[in-house]
Amino acid sequence: MKRRWLLLPLAVAGLAAAALWPVTGRTLVARADAAVSTPRGDRAAAAAARVRPALERDLAAASLAFGAPVFMRLFKAERELEVWVDDGRRYRLFRTYPICTWSGALGPKLRQGDGQSPEGFYRVGRGQLNPHSQYHLSFNLGYPNAYDRAHRRTGDFLMVHGSCVSIGCYAMGDAGIEEIYTLLDAALAGGQREAQVHAFPFRFDRRPEAAWRQDPWADFWRNLREGHDAFNRTGQPPRIGVAGLRYRVSETAAPAR
Repeated sequence: MKRRWLLLPLAVAGLAAAALWPVTGRTLVARADAAVSTPRGDRAAAAAARVRPALERDLAAASLAFGAPVFMRLFKAERELEVWVDDGRRYRLFRTYPICTWSGALGPKLRQGDGQSPEGFYRVGRGQLNPHSQYHLSFNLGYPNAYDRAHRRTGDFLMVHGSCVSIGCYAMGDAGIEEIYTLLDAALAGGQREAQVHAFPFRFDRRPEAAWRQDPWADFWRNLREGHDAFNRTGQPPRIGVAGLRYRVSETAAPAR
């Protein structure tokens, strides 16, 4: 009985500390993802066992291969995530998934605590996958990237994940993230070093510049449109660099036959 009374103040102190922990740019979702938790089995393997047979069938029907390199594009306004798969010559659209929710407004993430889902050009490697996410499965976008850091933007643990809650992340729902994660995981396991993920405010080919020319983020969006249009022209993710506080976009030529 004495030991139980000794433990009670510690439990109360822990609850008080949690209540006082301020919300920052590390989103509530990502904060849970980053926490050390007891493993609950290999959730990614279980998800792959569920979705891989249908993915392999649908990829084969489109003359695409499971495990081939992938490329993704996110569109905030349209609430869509595209997965493109390399056929050896160019990337072809395999599937478009609805984004269950994202947070903030159109425009980039600037600082911790602003609740914004990021916009820009990001890269995802194997170390950014989280098969033990508190939100089913997730991968870290890699925000802040070199461009974000050059603009002194802050924040961390911005994810694409399951479930349908977001304070800065892109939530795809559990069914959607199972397929997206499985395709990405297979591509990285198959030899793709990193997959590019481009996050846009909207589809530039469906919204004329006259509709957003007066927006405070118009210059930033013109810079993003360079990457959007480069991919549309070549079917290859462009090479992305940063120079003079701007993205430097270079088209990637299709591989020779």
